[in-house]
Amino acid sequence: MTPKLSKRLMRWIGMLILSVIVGLYLVLPVAFGVAAVFPTQESVGAPPAGFTTITITTGDNVALDAWYAPPTNGAVIILVHGAGNSRESLRRYAALFTQHGYGVLALDLRGHGNSEGTTNRLGWQGTADISAAAAYLQTQPEVTHIGALGLSMGAEVLLGAASTVPAIQGIVADGATQRCLDELRALESNRPLYRNFTARIFFLTVQLLSGDDPPIPPLLDSMIAADTTRFLLIAAGTNEEEIDYNELFAETVGERAALWIAPDAKHTGAFARYPAEYEERVIAFFDGVLLGQQNE
Repeated sequence: MTPKLSKRLMRWIGMLILSVIVGLYLVLPVAFGVAAVFPTQESVGAPPAGFTTITITTGDNVALDAWYAPPTNGAVIILVHGAGNSRESLRRYAALFTQHGYGVLALDLRGHGNSEGTTNRLGWQGTADISAAAAYLQTQPEVTHIGALGLSMGAEVLLGAASTVPAIQGIVADGATQRCLDELRALESNRPLYRNFTARIFFLTVQLLSGDDPPIPPLLDSMIAADTTRFLLIAAGTNEEEIDYNELFAETVGERAALWIAPDAKHTGAFARYPAEYEERVIAFFDGVLLGQQNE
């Protein structure tokens, strides 16, 4: 190989390496950020038997669609879906609670399902939606206690809203991790720049394109400040990051938080894999927190 050809080859190799680095550390997180600003909207079918469709208006005048079934025991559970989903994905959870006498308010977060407004797949504006749902329930004469269960993004939205909405006495967070840089860095292992550089690009892209600021307070601060709220944290046994975050949540909050790591379950898959145990744990939690019943 001639020196000229060798130099040309090295130049092309260098350009290839540079392209790969730029792609991995800049283009890819920007692309994910763009996708996060335009979540898919899952369609919603007819309400389950015993439910009616209602509209709730938030403090910033966004109309949210929901299904509502009144309780027979005085307690209602707000159900919150994951990113890109809607209350359609919550049918099985709604049936679980109504079978035990609980009322259910299954909510479409803004920009999801049939609700108005725009959002991102991180649920940064979710506190306003949860506040509106709780305020609606507080106007219903049949409601004396309020709890909530969220999946993935919905779980993070609930944890983030806990300190703002003290009317929610108990929260089941299934699959929560983090939604922004401050929450990502709550894990010590994520604090070095080499571990969070691409996340910084991703979150900055979401912020610039959506015009929204990252949520305040961060999840842990919200959970700590919600000093009368109790938590049941559910983590997928196959997801190490999910386990790490939920162990941190439980350790920081202390006796107000219980943690179940569902063995071999995938993200938000504990109910599907262990339906009987999921039902037992979740209903016992709400019976104790909302109804004052201590199940043996």
